[in-house]
Amino acid sequence: MANYKVDVASLDKIIKKTIEAINNSKIELFDIAESARKECGTLEQELKELKIKASLLINEVESLEKELKQSKKYLMLVSKNYDIYSEEETMKAYEKTDRLRLQLAIKREREQYYIKRRNELEIRLKDSIRTVEKADRLISNIGISLSCLTGDLQLVTLQLEDLQQKQFMGIRIIKAQEEERQRVAREIHDGPAQSMSNIVLKAEICERLVDSEPTKAKKELKSLKTVVRETLKDVRKIIYNLRPMSLDDLGLIPTLQRYIHTFQEESKIAVNFKTKGVYEDIRPIISLTVFRLVQEAINNIKKHANATNVSINLEFLENELNLNILDDGNGFDTEELNIKKEDINSGFGLYSMRERVELLKGKFEVDSTIGKGTRLSITVPLIPDEEVSNG
Repeated sequence: MANYKVDVASLDKIIKKTIEAINNSKIELFDIAESARKECGTLEQELKELKIKASLLINEVESLEKELKQSKKYLMLVSKNYDIYSEEETMKAYEKTDRLRLQLAIKREREQYYIKRRNELEIRLKDSIRTVEKADRLISNIGISLSCLTGDLQLVTLQLEDLQQKQFMGIRIIKAQEEERQRVAREIHDGPAQSMSNIVLKAEICERLVDSEPTKAKKELKSLKTVVRETLKDVRKIIYNLRPMSLDDLGLIPTLQRYIHTFQEESKIAVNFKTKGVYEDIRPIISLTVFRLVQEAINNIKKHANATNVSINLEFLENELNLNILDDGNGFDTEELNIKKEDINSGFGLYSMRERVELLKGKFEVDSTIGKGTRLSITVPLIPDEEVSNG
């Protein structure tokens, strides 16, 4: 009993220190987010003013081009009929044409500067928006962590002693994470994806240059539209990675097939995906967990393993499913997992994958040798909802 009290006191001390560190990080993140928001506002205003100036300048260029064209015609007329026009009239025609040509050159140079400045501002604005989004996500995650850590310590201790309660709490955390991903996906869809249409409108400014410099205008317009399409593609990819809606619509297997196909095209890594058996009524939390495990595993292989071939085997038995992921990459020392286990900033690595599996009463094993690749063996029971939620 005495040892139990000491453990609780030590746990309380660790939690208080962790809360203090997280609170300090939260304040710093708030400052970063606020600074980034202010910069976004400044950049948006500057971009708005620049668009107005650019529009006015384009009108001036068009006017100068017309005036220069007329002046050249008059100069040609004067030059041909030198016996009719005086030397002074001829000189004035030359001077006016030169002056208009110089003014037009200056305006076009300023026009190029505006285009370059606009591109720079758009890049900076995009980076600032990305910084705000990252800071907001981190602040949200910190809020969840603080909510857990500042709860009733005695209740947490009792839950840690009760395996079923611990499992239920873990599944609630997973559900909260997925709800957060859905929220972020909606925000990205309603925000950046919609703003892409505004970029297309900016292309109209380039199209207005067709009369003066058609080749250059068309080239820039084509490049701009390509960027727009790629950006939209990236946004849709982010939304899909946050929450693959096809899990609900098509099911686990088609979603995995689609994801693996896209992964192969982008990474050029060969993935052999096989399934065995059928299980009609897979609970959503299990489908989502299996998808996240495959997603994280092959992304880790892409980033760290330097592999050329991956095998994924998913087998449905009567009461459980088996997932085996094998690669021919570099491999690693499994003792490193113990180090990552203590790192709160390690993200959804192998240790976190194991946590997800164990919360579903499953088994997670890693077999890896340096230079000989890695094998993940995962077993998850296909248990009904009531066995998880009642405890």
